Amino acid sequence: MLFRILHDERSGELSYVLADNDAREAVVVDPRSRDLPVLQALLGERDLRLRWVLRTHQHDRLQTRELDRLRSLGAPVVQGEAREGTHTVADGERLPVGNETLRVITTPGHTAGCLSFVWRDRVFCGGLLAVDACPHQPHPADPAALWDSINLRLFTLPDETLLFAGHEQRARAVSTVLEQRRWHPFFARQTRDAFLARVAALPTHAAEAPGHNTPSA
Repeated sequence: MLFRILHDERSGELSYVLADNDAREAVVVDPRSRDLPVLQALLGERDLRLRWVLRTHQHDRLQTRELDRLRSLGAPVVQGEAREGTHTVADGERLPVGNETLRVITTPGHTAGCLSFVWRDRVFCGGLLAVDACPHQPHPADPAALWDSINLRLFTLPDETLLFAGHEQRARAVSTVLEQRRWHPFFARQTRDAFLARVAALPTHAAEAPGHNTPSA
């Protein structure tokens, strides 16, 4: 299997490429449209067919052309928010990539329709752990749902499960369930009520308010 991480140093955003080299099929997780030339070159160099474009979450109200650009990759775009031209999935559904599969788990909270994708011992969880660190959204869309997604879905996985985030935090791209359960600044040793109160006190940033049209490339 091929596994690549693409990192945007400006925003701290992370994308992932997985491919079954024998079957010549690939999947990209949380791609950014400005990386399309890099992705297309990588796929072409290895003669890979893109099977899925997986989005753990999206901020298309800020990046209004992002979805259309990602659809130009020619593969189904999977995301939790149903929109024209996207592919909706159910909790527990398995998406084939060559001889491998990725399992969908619904994990709302960062945005209303967040998804996470499980592959082997790894989970691509997007912005779930970036409670106050997302460059596009400084406040979870649904804090109560986020608490449940983290504690009832993510933290019930085996301790050694690797968590690959959509945004680097403190110069890190990957952690484990054990580490986050014990030391995450918002979730470790916190009650649900304490978490909700802390999130409610988070500041908002006018530059990222709804309707602000951040360029997507």
